[in-house]
Amino acid sequence: MPDFVAAALASAVFCLGVIALNALTRLALQAHLAPDGLAENGFLQYGGALLLAGTTYRRATRVPQRFAAE
Repeated sequence: MPDFVAAALASAVFCLGVIALNALTRLALQAHLAPDGLAENGFLQYGGALLLAGTTYRRATRVPQRFAAE
């Protein structure tokens, strides 16, 4: 996959990851399952979304083994 497409996919995953993690944080705060110090758009949400985006980028740019041997 070209690097541009992989970067676009990773950025989309990052945005969707932040939205999903913020929604889960909001639900956890409303259900009183999370501490009060946990806030939306915090380090945990951005770190989790960055981890997902990095994994997506690495998997998108990886060369399959069957092509690497040729």
